Amino acid sequence: QVQLVESGGGLVQAGGSLRLSCAASGRTFSNYHMGWFRQAPGKEREFVAAISRRGGSADYADSVKDRFTISRDNAKNTVYLQMNSLKPEDTAVYYCAADYPTFGLRRNKNEYDYWGRGTQVTVSS
Repeated sequence: QVQLVESGGGLVQAGGSLRLSCAASGRTFSNYHMGWFRQAPGKEREFVAAISRRGGSADYADSVKDRFTISRDNAKNTVYLQMNSLKPEDTAVYYCAADYPTFGLRRNKNEYDYWGRGTQVTVSS
């Protein structure tokens, strides 16, 4: 089992920044690729970003590329999502997830094994 707890969400004006954190406990954190997803009201949960076990590779949804940065600190069992130039359409509950990898980084939420409870991000216009 891997337990994941997100933090860092909040209310921010358009153009502002937030940094989300996801603290992991349980099994060896560095064995897992990590991902961030988000879900807006009435919409499907969608992929945002993913990072490989050692942090050497990352993948981003087109909608957040060049604005968001995913990173991880395996010594602290934590993955981060730095969000800059936020837009109202970024408003959602953000979830982190752990993927015990059989292949490379994945965007399909159904491939992820463990999930946090989410943190709300609200961007006002």
